[in-house]
Amino acid sequence: MPLVYQKNINSTTKVGVWHIVEDEAFFLEQVPLQREITHPHKRLQHLAGRFLLKELFPDFPYELIRIANTRKPFLENDVYHFSISHCGDYAAVIVSSNHRVGVDIELPSEKLENVKHKFLSTEEEETIISRNQVDNPRSTLDLLTIAWSIKESMFKWYGIGKVDFKEHMQIDAFSLFNDKGVAHCRFLKEMDKSLIVHSLFIGRNCITWVMTER
Repeated sequence: MPLVYQKNINSTTKVGVWHIVEDEAFFLEQVPLQREITHPHKRLQHLAGRFLLKELFPDFPYELIRIANTRKPFLENDVYHFSISHCGDYAAVIVSSNHRVGVDIELPSEKLENVKHKFLSTEEEETIISRNQVDNPRSTLDLLTIAWSIKESMFKWYGIGKVDFKEHMQIDAFSLFNDKGVAHCRFLKEMDKSLIVHSLFIGRNCITWVMTER
């Protein structure tokens, strides 16, 4: 089975990445399609994400998943806090029984060069790109992808929507060693919350995740 990455962050929190090579029938044997999705690949991504929830926590009550107005999936009984992300042929999930979490997975895209001013300040660009290219072979596009993904994970951690990626989320420090990175961030909408966001490249895919006490 193509579980390409799994990390047990602690005894109650896990993050995983699934490479989607199976067909729809494989997933439907394990988990139901909970809403109508007409696009075949998006339907496959939807099923793979829910399958991965079950893979990480076999007792996960996926049939109880509801979708908030912000499109964030959640459990009404809050037994597990979780976050799901899809990109291409990959699905990423983080699940915890006692932590608030967010996850994102991205492939580098040239469009980030054109919109970086919308989600990064000049100081953040210096922190993430200039300071990390001295001793690291990662391209500017890879580093921009990490920055975007870090903020996407923070956005999913928040879960309520209506967040300005430049104004409300700030990356104060970032270090990258080979394929692994750690960002010290702050979430500034309605609070001033310090967050640590981890990043990892799996092939060309960048995955980021964040976890805090509930």
